[in-house]
Amino acid sequence: MNQRSRITVVGSFMTDLMSRTPRLPVAGETVMGGRFKMGPGGKGSNQAMAAARLGAQVCMAASLGTDAFGDLACQSPVNAGICTDWVKRVNTAHTRAALIIVDEVKAENMIVVAPGSNSELGPDDVDEAKQDILGSDYVLLQLEIPLETVQHGVDIAHANGVKVILNPAPGRALPDELPEKVGALTPNETQATAITGMPVNDVGSAEQAARALLGRGCRTVVMTLGSDGALAVTPESTDHVPAFKVNAIDTTGAGDAFSGARAVALAEGLPLVNSVRFANAAAALSVTKVGTSVAMPMGQEVEAFMTS
Repeated sequence: MNQRSRITVVGSFMTDLMSRTPRLPVAGETVMGGRFKMGPGGKGSNQAMAAARLGAQVCMAASLGTDAFGDLACQSPVNAGICTDWVKRVNTAHTRAALIIVDEVKAENMIVVAPGSNSELGPDDVDEAKQDILGSDYVLLQLEIPLETVQHGVDIAHANGVKVILNPAPGRALPDELPEKVGALTPNETQATAITGMPVNDVGSAEQAARALLGRGCRTVVMTLGSDGALAVTPESTDHVPAFKVNAIDTTGAGDAFSGARAVALAEGLPLVNSVRFANAAAALSVTKVGTSVAMPMGQEVEAFMTS
């Protein structure tokens, strides 16, 4: 992939506070963890970083507090060459933080998010970034910011013929009119269940949920299935794309690596199934490292991994 794509991300910034433990605690239990790690995160930031490291020209609209966490969160995308012209700083809320526990044996995680400045990103802020949105190949959004802001971003892109990818995370019910304005939805199993009310626990039930989403007007559903890879469903086709086998260390942020990579692949002209395979490779590489934004792979790593 050689042509440089243009991606605008409207989404969340936060600071990740993480520790690894021998196992995840049960209710009321204290488990001694390992080394504490703090770094930039948030689904919007992670996906922007994933796209930038894969060679895309990335612009982001987001909201941060004026605290030390905000300083930390903002520095990483600046260093990666991401345009932060539309990342605002507010003194009315703290920078959002994610408390992350990672099982060092199973590489599974538990995450609690402390709400903050992401809630201050409004439709007016999306309007500020409109020219960058209109100049993009794809606009990438998630649900860690107010839903009205997501809807406004989708409306602007849709009205001007800019393709939209919505990663509906965290999972929640979606307004009836939203899916039909979104080119692609990229939920995982839990998020698909939250949107459709249909249990998703295998490839067959994943396809049923995806078909239900297509029935609401969405043109493509790409559902991530963890170690089972991903399922790409359109009105005309269903393709199960297996995952790459790796030694997983930390699965936090794998879905964000997938979303950012797939946006870049589509913007650079890869067909649907090829874009999912590329995204699977990026996600696989991300889980071999500790962290979220810092674990997003470079383009050369993904290309080499896929041909090895």
